[in-house]
Amino acid sequence: MVHRVAVIGAGPSGLTSVKACLDEGMVPTCFESSNDMGGLWKFKEVSEPNRASIYRSLTINISKEMMCFSDLPIPADYPNYMHHSKILKYFRMYADHFKLFADVSIIHITCKNLKSVRQRPDFSRTGQWEVVTEDKDGHEESHVFDAVICCSGHYTYPNLPLKDFPGIETFEGKYFHSWDYKGPEDMYGKRVVVIGIGNSGGDIAVEGSRVAEQVYMSTRRGAWVVRQVVDNGLPLDMKYNTRIVHILFQLLPINFFNWMVEKRLNTMYDHTMYALKPTHRFFSQIPVINDDLPFRILSGAVIVKPNVKEIRGSTVVFDDGSMVEKVDTIVFATGYNYGFPYLPSSVMHKSGQRVGLYKHVFPPNLEHPTLAIVGFIHAFGAIMPQAEMQARWATRVFKGYKKLPSNQAMIKAVEKDTRDIEKNYFVSKLTPLEVDFVSYMDDLAGDIGVRPNLLWLFFTDFPLFKRVLWGPMTAYQYRLTGPGKWEGSRRAIFTQFDRMYQPLKTRQVVEQETSYAGLLIKLSLTIMAGGAAAYYVHVHHPTAISTLMSKFHPQTV
Repeated sequence: MVHRVAVIGAGPSGLTSVKACLDEGMVPTCFESSNDMGGLWKFKEVSEPNRASIYRSLTINISKEMMCFSDLPIPADYPNYMHHSKILKYFRMYADHFKLFADVSIIHITCKNLKSVRQRPDFSRTGQWEVVTEDKDGHEESHVFDAVICCSGHYTYPNLPLKDFPGIETFEGKYFHSWDYKGPEDMYGKRVVVIGIGNSGGDIAVEGSRVAEQVYMSTRRGAWVVRQVVDNGLPLDMKYNTRIVHILFQLLPINFFNWMVEKRLNTMYDHTMYALKPTHRFFSQIPVINDDLPFRILSGAVIVKPNVKEIRGSTVVFDDGSMVEKVDTIVFATGYNYGFPYLPSSVMHKSGQRVGLYKHVFPPNLEHPTLAIVGFIHAFGAIMPQAEMQARWATRVFKGYKKLPSNQAMIKAVEKDTRDIEKNYFVSKLTPLEVDFVSYMDDLAGDIGVRPNLLWLFFTDFPLFKRVLWGPMTAYQYRLTGPGKWEGSRRAIFTQFDRMYQPLKTRQVVEQETSYAGLLIKLSLTIMAGGAAAYYVHVHHPTAISTLMSKFHPQTV
């Protein structure tokens, strides 16, 4: 029976894993390499090796209702798209609200090295793990646990492929990975090339273009660019990430939705004209979410270029033969490598270009399911609710409430997932996996017993049914029933748009109510105006009407 659990990392995935352990009556110990919680969202002025890093201006591109955990809504007065400092405050609020570290050990290993997480010699009998840390003097300390949850993320190891850029050693300016970027201070009056058009590359190009002499953004394949603000000023994900849209996706061909979305995007700004059009279809890869980039391109502050062919001193040469001279700075927004260097290589099952995990959580080749990877996921949706669902499921497995299939069956399922991912998405070494947000959440929720039953809701609570089917896919839906049921979930669903509107109520605006009397008056005035116009024409141009009619119906004249 699993009792003691090691949680590696105190970011959002680690925090929700600690809570899931407590909910199931287990005793978690959290190992965190920094001196604080928050993981990626803990901003530091200087990037630290082997830790995630963000820039000073970073604002999340997922709205607050879609990113929050399922049993603690983000405060109503918080903005819909939050600055990283607000996100960190929410995580602290989450930890305090559920008293995560009141009775839980959090071992800060700031001056230590997480050397290894390895199976105990008697693993085949006990399923236990040994977590080994090492201090700066080389002294090791060992801790034994019944299970381990790894929450170390996948934005830790920058991918800096210098070998793909011949002549980089001759570059006379400064170059660095976006992992090291904190702000545009060093770009004032300079000529900057940003390599890569992911969300970080887009943000850095936009922010740098406000102070630089010129910013060039180099892309190999292009990208679809979407806005965070859509119809009526709603957040993008609250408008379109719904169950009804997901159901339509199951009924209609994906190419229909690709065509429809691409047409809509090109109506806003033609991706071919803006030199952005990618080689892949829209739903094959997560798009760039950036409201400012199209305008910066239109104003000439950002110039889109093809892939870099070579670098000659301060000159950057592109694949189409064009060149940019006197370049001062090159920013490599070239993604991240992923890995778990503290785990034995034999633990991880390789499948295609990705680490093969059963339902993206459990290594399928272990004798005992006592190791879980939480938060190592990619989808059209926030990672926080997905990590929370993974943690809830993993702890149920640890406790024995849910039994996994045989190793052979899990490996077969992993290989099928890999084939499906490679068929439906554009995958590479850096982006080896992607899932459908709703399908994945519902799959795990079904295993836990918390998936909302739409048919039951239709007959028993129709107002809630409408909001679950047509409203945004917020995580509150997975607290309506089953293990971990939260009595406040129904109210949270009914008030989610109230919390969305709240931070916008900064000025009282008197709306003019449209009444039936008002509509009748408008209709009467329209008829009177039309009659007056006809009378004027009849008096002052008596033959005009008959002449006009004769052009269409000669027999009536």
